[in-house]
Amino acid sequence: MHEHQDLSVPVERDPHRGRTPIDDSHLTPFTEISRADWARLSDQTPLPMTPEEVTEIRGQGDPLDYAEVNDIYRPISRLLNLQVMTAQHLRNLRQSFLQEHFRRTPFVIGVAGSVAVGKSTTARLLRLLTARWPETPRAQLITTDGFLYPTAELKRRGILERKGFPESYDRRALLRFIADVKSGKDRVEAPVYSHISYDRVPGERIIVERPDVLIVEGLNVLQPARPRADGRLGVAVSDFFDFSIYVDAKEDDIRRWYIDRFLTLRQTAFSNPESYFRSYADLSDSEAIERAGHVWDTINGPNLKENVRPTRGRADLILRKGSNHQIHSVLLRRI
Repeated sequence: MHEHQDLSVPVERDPHRGRTPIDDSHLTPFTEISRADWARLSDQTPLPMTPEEVTEIRGQGDPLDYAEVNDIYRPISRLLNLQVMTAQHLRNLRQSFLQEHFRRTPFVIGVAGSVAVGKSTTARLLRLLTARWPETPRAQLITTDGFLYPTAELKRRGILERKGFPESYDRRALLRFIADVKSGKDRVEAPVYSHISYDRVPGERIIVERPDVLIVEGLNVLQPARPRADGRLGVAVSDFFDFSIYVDAKEDDIRRWYIDRFLTLRQTAFSNPESYFRSYADLSDSEAIERAGHVWDTINGPNLKENVRPTRGRADLILRKGSNHQIHSVLLRRI
């Protein structure tokens, strides 16, 4: 008969207390590549896009131009193409090793970053470029906006002013969606979100039918799994990603871009009679700047610092923007 053993870990004193802290600021899993060096890689990549297409895809307030696509996104599209082919080769090797057949599943790419940083434009552009490659003609994009709780539910929970924070999303539904996609399910549906009504569109769905590539764009898609009540670690959306990208910039720049976009929206989306923010269309410039600054300082800024930016290091590729909205360097995770 064996005696019961105490397997608990004893509490020990901090061995580093009183010592000089170790400087690990130089340690990084990324290789930083300058814009000039990255742009040289574009020679290896065809660019089946016209300047007119670039103009059409450009987001509100995002000065994306043909040079940016040529210098930055052409090499990214080739990198993603290589990642897809490598994943397919690995799947074939694993099938041979296990002597089992695995159903092909979509290659899933996550795109994260702050409000107003340009991640939506990045996601739309990558979908178009990815679909140009012969290996991935069926590329699809969904945003996590559709998984925000309906406005009525956010009000009921008292978190309408925290819209965009992790708790404002139906994370269980989002996880179920991405798990179904990655399992190779023939048909998966996602809710549709309207930036006019600032709410889900009742009865409308985006249909995902086993594309070659699925791009998932959203503020919090790189959030780590949360511990469960029993102490075990749960599952995160990012656990189903094959590759992930974070669009980065200094907060002061993003705040300025957000205010600039807010001012532009007064003349466009906000002026729509059906817009949830119709009252903002009548604000003066000074009132609009004050209102946008308040929204940033109380909602978007805190969310960036508390939830979005801490996930940056979980990405495989980080795109760093300068104050002019152009990408000045690329950080690629080492392998």
